[in-house]
Amino acid sequence: MKINWRNIKWAGNSYAALYAACELAGYELIPVDKPEDDITLYSLNSVNADHFSDEIRNAECITVAGGPHPSADHKQFTGIADYVVVGEAEYSLPALLRYLDPDSPEKDLPAGVAAGDRYREKDYCVIPDAYPPFTKIKGYVEISRGCPYGCAYCQTPRLFGQGIRHRSIDCIVKAASGYRDVRFISPNSLAYGSKTGTSPDYDKLEKLLSSFFSDQNVYLGTFPSEVRPEFVTEKSLELISDYCSNKKIHFGAQSGSNRMLRKIRRGHTSEDVVSAVELCREFGFTPVVDYIIGLPGEEEEDQRETLEQIKWVCRYGKVHSHYFTPLSGTPFEGEKPAPLIPDVNRILGKLSLNGKVTGYWIESGSRFFNQNK
Repeated sequence: MKINWRNIKWAGNSYAALYAACELAGYELIPVDKPEDDITLYSLNSVNADHFSDEIRNAECITVAGGPHPSADHKQFTGIADYVVVGEAEYSLPALLRYLDPDSPEKDLPAGVAAGDRYREKDYCVIPDAYPPFTKIKGYVEISRGCPYGCAYCQTPRLFGQGIRHRSIDCIVKAASGYRDVRFISPNSLAYGSKTGTSPDYDKLEKLLSSFFSDQNVYLGTFPSEVRPEFVTEKSLELISDYCSNKKIHFGAQSGSNRMLRKIRRGHTSEDVVSAVELCREFGFTPVVDYIIGLPGEEEEDQRETLEQIKWVCRYGKVHSHYFTPLSGTPFEGEKPAPLIPDVNRILGKLSLNGKVTGYWIESGSRFFNQNK
């Protein structure tokens, strides 16, 4: 039985993680640029899902869809793909492959999988140490999974839950042993080791950062392990200064308006963002700050407050900004972006010409375009 993984931009780390999980179960995922026999797997987000829907629907093989969008709306995708893996897939995907294997005695549809009008809700959560973050197909080292914050625009807590789970230090160090440059994946890397994920555990964080070899360059608090602004403290920056190689700190502000931060359930204030930027300056780090423009319910005054904060941040660092994109399964699913005032394009365009702002703030979803076919 041949099992194929459809090459799609942005799904590389999912491929690495699921290749490792399936390898443990005795299955190899072969990369392909079109659906092929016997089984073809797709990992899709809420923007590229429509792009691949016809290909999946017309494929002359068994098709399996997973990822953020099919997980959020599996009823839609059971009419497109033969099977949908809902949520984290390290356990359920190998279980589905055993179910589909003609040589396997498995007769029951696995938990966490939908097919037609059948769906067995999962009754488990994945323990990170049970699966390596990658094996043959290399990726970043996932150190934490799940997010206790319920931001209204974000799929992460809906996909992985609001309870935070951490990979053990021994497992992380072993996975990173072959890398000269070590980079992590986490919804908030400064929450590593924290029982709740709502405040730093500096002892656990230092124990992790001090465990790598002296000839390794460790990067934490920068892509793809961004952080939250209220976790940018003197102590956390001291640890990054002492143990890490990055000179940038990447964190999400999302809005400069406290009214909007409350509306999107962000869990921090505009003042926390200012404090984080000032601490980065004090410790010699360049802040890189994310903003979402056109959030549902955003008014002219909210956008002006965000623009003023962006201009201030750009005096000391850089900004990555994009136009709001509604994502399936979130409280803002189906919401329309707020119209933008003319100053947004004028100010962000000028700052982008100076190399201070990157991103896409004109068209919803444009940062996901040009997906591999």
